[in-house]
Amino acid sequence: MGDREYRNVRLTEDAYQQLKRRKQPGESFSDTVERIAGERSLLDLAGILTEDEADQMRDAIRNREEQSRDRLDRFTDRMES
Repeated sequence: MGDREYRNVRLTEDAYQQLKRRKQPGESFSDTVERIAGERSLLDLAGILTEDEADQMRDAIRNREEQSRDRLDRFTDRMES
């Protein structure tokens, strides 16, 4: 086990199940917690974009979603014919 220190942590059953769902194959629970704790929150990005840039990004996301829906509709139509 090397020279790592270990701690016991109590979790509610709900918290345990959430952590278990986030656990990736081959990953220990410690690995999972370290990965999740290192993730950045979207709130960390607040204030980085101007309002105009944020509007442009929202528009681009909406356009991409519409294109994806259109492609899916065309594919579904081909499958049904």
